[in-house]
Amino acid sequence: MERRPDIAMILAAGRGERLRPLTDHTPKPLLGAGGKPLIVWQLEKLARAGFRRVIVNHAHLGEQIEARLGDGHAWGLDIRYSAEGQGHALETGGGICKALPLLGDGPFLVINGDVFTDLDYGQLALEQGDLAHLVLVNNPAHHPRGDFRLRHGRVHAGGEPRLTFGGIGVYDPRLFDGCRPEPFPLAPLLRQAMTKGLVSGEHHGGYWLDVGTAERYRELRNRLEHGTGNHA
Repeated sequence: MERRPDIAMILAAGRGERLRPLTDHTPKPLLGAGGKPLIVWQLEKLARAGFRRVIVNHAHLGEQIEARLGDGHAWGLDIRYSAEGQGHALETGGGICKALPLLGDGPFLVINGDVFTDLDYGQLALEQGDLAHLVLVNNPAHHPRGDFRLRHGRVHAGGEPRLTFGGIGVYDPRLFDGCRPEPFPLAPLLRQAMTKGLVSGEHHGGYWLDVGTAERYRELRNRLEHGTGNHA
């Protein structure tokens, strides 16, 4: 039986070092593209997919994010914030762990705030008993070796060929049992669950972009502002 998440979390606590100096005074999620901040594209996409509650974590210049987004009413959303503190980002695993009290008891969707894709978030689900469902994409030029192997809908830490984890996943809170709100990566928890056969996945072959550098940020702006495609 599939379990569809009704709460989403946007990871927005990154410092955006590779986008400096743009991010020295503006948090990366608030950088503009196509006439609106990057994170607003995500909020609109989540609202269209049927999500109503969204958790946003933040660290660097996080007060600007809260001031810009408010309570989410403008998008028909209920936005809650998980503040990690200036200069105290908890990495992906720690950031999710800290936000667990806001994420409920059921499966929840987590999206990297700097990922843009035409994937329909509303069709993602977690199989009964699984701890995670990952969206994998074709290996981009900046990550040619990939991360995980996908075989018959299950994700494996070893083996070839590999695909790249797209920064989009549905998780059961049990994946984070025993965690503490301190800096730690997500990947080791996923690999441990993979060894137990508890991670499913899918290959998304459509549009996907990790807006992690100035070059890729320009690529997205050109796409959105000059009508070369639609990520959503």
